[in-house]
Amino acid sequence: MEASLERAVQKRQVLFLCVFLGVSWAGAEPLRYFVAEETERGTFLANLANALGLGVEELSARGCSIFSDQNVRFLLLNPLTGDLILNEKLDREELCGPTDPCVLPFQLLLEKPFQIFRAELWVTDINDHSPVFLDREIPLKILESTVPGEAFLLERAQDPDVGVNSLNNYTISPNAYFHMNVRSGEEGTIYPELVLDEMLDREEVPELSLTLTALDGGSPPRSGTALVRILVLDINDNAPKFVQPLYKVQVPESSPVGSLVVAVSARDLDTGSNGEVVYAFFYATERILKTFHINSTSGDLHLKAELDYEAIQTYTLTIQAKDGGGLSGKCTVLVQVTDINDNPPELLMSSLTSPIAENSLDTVVAVFRIRDRDSESNGKMMCSIQDDLPFLLRPSVENFYSLVTEKPLDREWNAKYNITITVTDMGSPRLKTEHRITVLVSDVNDNAPIFAQTSYTLFVRENNSPALYIGSVSATDRDSGTNAQVTYSLLPPQDRHLPIASLVSINADNGHLFALRSLDYEALRAFEFHVGAVDAGSPTLSSEALVRVVVVDDNDNSPFVLYPLQNGSAPCTELVPRAAEAGYLVTKVVAVDDDSGQNAWLSYQLLKATEPGLFSVWAHNGEVRTARLLSERDAAKHRLVVLVKDNGEPPMSATVTLHVLLVDGFSQPYLPLPEMTLNEAQADSLTVYLVTALASVTSLFLFSVLWFVAGRLCRRNRAAPMGRCSVPEGHLSGQLLDFSGTGTLSETYQYQVCLTGGSGASEFKFLKPIIPNLPPQSTEIREVEENLSFQNNLGF
Repeated sequence: MEASLERAVQKRQVLFLCVFLGVSWAGAEPLRYFVAEETERGTFLANLANALGLGVEELSARGCSIFSDQNVRFLLLNPLTGDLILNEKLDREELCGPTDPCVLPFQLLLEKPFQIFRAELWVTDINDHSPVFLDREIPLKILESTVPGEAFLLERAQDPDVGVNSLNNYTISPNAYFHMNVRSGEEGTIYPELVLDEMLDREEVPELSLTLTALDGGSPPRSGTALVRILVLDINDNAPKFVQPLYKVQVPESSPVGSLVVAVSARDLDTGSNGEVVYAFFYATERILKTFHINSTSGDLHLKAELDYEAIQTYTLTIQAKDGGGLSGKCTVLVQVTDINDNPPELLMSSLTSPIAENSLDTVVAVFRIRDRDSESNGKMMCSIQDDLPFLLRPSVENFYSLVTEKPLDREWNAKYNITITVTDMGSPRLKTEHRITVLVSDVNDNAPIFAQTSYTLFVRENNSPALYIGSVSATDRDSGTNAQVTYSLLPPQDRHLPIASLVSINADNGHLFALRSLDYEALRAFEFHVGAVDAGSPTLSSEALVRVVVVDDNDNSPFVLYPLQNGSAPCTELVPRAAEAGYLVTKVVAVDDDSGQNAWLSYQLLKATEPGLFSVWAHNGEVRTARLLSERDAAKHRLVVLVKDNGEPPMSATVTLHVLLVDGFSQPYLPLPEMTLNEAQADSLTVYLVTALASVTSLFLFSVLWFVAGRLCRRNRAAPMGRCSVPEGHLSGQLLDFSGTGTLSETYQYQVCLTGGSGASEFKFLKPIIPNLPPQSTEIREVEENLSFQNNLGF
């Protein structure tokens, strides 16, 4: 029943002291919030959006967060509503001890843009502790000679609560000899004093037991008791006195355990047991008893535990010297702990943004705070990062720093930065702390694809199969992810008449090129086009490269004979005088090959002859010559088959048939050759008619030429009368005929003349030009074809 009543009272206190929002916007005053200790976790404290004058959405967008020096997070921010919520129960005595008020500072951080608000959580005390005496029994020795009115200082009780809930009063149980007096000490503490009302008589009352009660100021008040046992002693008229009533000493916090702090000394003028002095702590807190030890005989004060300046800077000790007669004296020892640089700086990271875009400029990457628990120069700090980084540290209030980008980053040059933040204090020796963070750089599409070559030359053999792989192009992009995904395509050709889309295709993913159809070297020897490479970034970037496809010739064309024509008409008969010498040029086989290179290198070979050994063919130029001198016994008519073969692999060839007629002279009438077959007789009959018709045309042409030559000669003969010219008569000079046997052709045409025999008249049977040996190039081939056309018009 009593426990439930106490819990109900505590609950009412919690509700009464529950959180109030206190915001002061004047000057640099922090935001203040109040909460009673032991308040349940999850209790609503305030709405930060309203307190800061921001909307809930704006508060969330600006990245609000809470940052404090405590190792525990006692506050929690709801980002959806902006509510400030208590994250855990708070024990004011554990957090602040005797300090009042109990203030827990924290900061409100707004990252976008960066802004800091100082705030404080004030933890108010509730009466959750009763006063406690360290000793449940307090012995007190009083001389029977003590006069009334003498006051005896008793041990005080301890109450961790503060304010009205702290120790407030002392009472003593009713008795006839003493009453209680409460005396105020330093720092607002109170001490109980027992005041003697009547003189004691040891023989009458040798011992008294009284109950000392300590009361706090809570509602309802709490109390604690101790038993005061009073022993009445014989007269001891000298109390011990210390040499110094106050000892001040400075002790470095690095002093080892067991080291001497100070030696106190008291003197007693009495002798015997009344002059023997014993030293002890008087009213020592639990913390003092754990930290110091005093030698009861010598008065030497030693360290019992390590000192920590950052925890406690000053200790106030009261040492009592008591003689054997029960009299005592007191002194105060003030121990000041001096700071040494034993705490390295600390770095408390608030926020870190990673990755960041490579084109970021003046962007906050991290926000952090530095602190050093040492004091003075030992607590002064400086903060730095490496010099070769594109970042800088920007200081702010309350030792806050922000790490920002100093210049745009380049992911392709460095995709990750390992940043070491170094915090160094100014103590001696200097201490430093290094905090390493990693900042990743995200990609931006700022690099176009780059081809491995600006131009590519690909070779493909003609007569290829469709969809044949002929080569590939490759482009790389220094970006990453989708920004580095390259797609290939064919660009429209500059020559709109070139059907690139029907010739080649490209794989858009890997740049492989394929021939769509079979290529013909004789129709298309080479072609060019551009290939584009586009990345998948936004916006997209592209580049292009030139691709030249060279068609390699294949030996797919047989040699073509230009002369003599093999068109199925009457064959041309070559006339050779029997007086011709060995090596006489009979005719020349002219052939071409549409292929190129060695596939077009032609060689000539005499495949079949009516009389082997009489004629020979030069392998390189196709000239047909007599191999020896002719004789009367050689047949008049000869049929030669010449093989024209290229140098390809495998080689291809063509044949041409030549008819050679041996004559005694151009003046000898042409006689039909014996032993003609039926087909040859029909062919000779047809030839007679053709020769007769062509002889008339040739005669007319020759007469015109002779008339023109005679006219030229007349102009050069100045002795002849003007307008007249003498034409030479008689037979033509033999100089017009080539009987030298060499068969060499000049630039002008030489003519072989077949003369009718028997009559001796200068009648031409036919006249035929001998074709010069021209190489089978494009323009020269046309000249040969024109010459052949001219021969065909003459009937040769």
